[in-house]
Amino acid sequence: MNVREYYTYLSGAREELQNFLRALPEAELNRPLIEGGDRFRSIKDLLLHVVDVEDHWIHDVARGGQGVSSRYPHDWVRPQAEGYALSWILQYGSEVQERTRAFLATEPDLERRVALIQDDPGSETVTLDALLCHVLTHEVRHTAQIALLIRMLGHTPPWLDFLRFVRPQPAPAQG
Repeated sequence: MNVREYYTYLSGAREELQNFLRALPEAELNRPLIEGGDRFRSIKDLLLHVVDVEDHWIHDVARGGQGVSSRYPHDWVRPQAEGYALSWILQYGSEVQERTRAFLATEPDLERRVALIQDDPGSETVTLDALLCHVLTHEVRHTAQIALLIRMLGHTPPWLDFLRFVRPQPAPAQG
């Protein structure tokens, strides 16, 4: 997987989803649709969680403490996102996204080993590529959950499939 290209796709899909969510009432975004969910129960909970994971793994772990979560204080374990305006979550996400784009534009060494626990010199490591794939896959999984919650509210979510965001290429001529 080319993480730079895939992140470009996710950024486009994220923007499409955010524009859709801006049109929904806050009450629907806050509605606890995931019964028994101890951490994430609503669309906004999932949105905030996705931003937290990207900020943590890419900027705090892989980049050594360059995350922005301290400027957006909240409980990342149980976000209780109903206490925050959608615009606040989206601003936090936008700042993280811009940092991620800038980082990927530097063409970092994707084979570099990253310790999963920063203050433990004996911590297990993964490649930066694997860590980025984890973050991107995480977002895709939760975006699918958000799409399901949108359907549970009686709406049709935007079409966010990968092929919608890439330009198809013509088939090679057969000789």
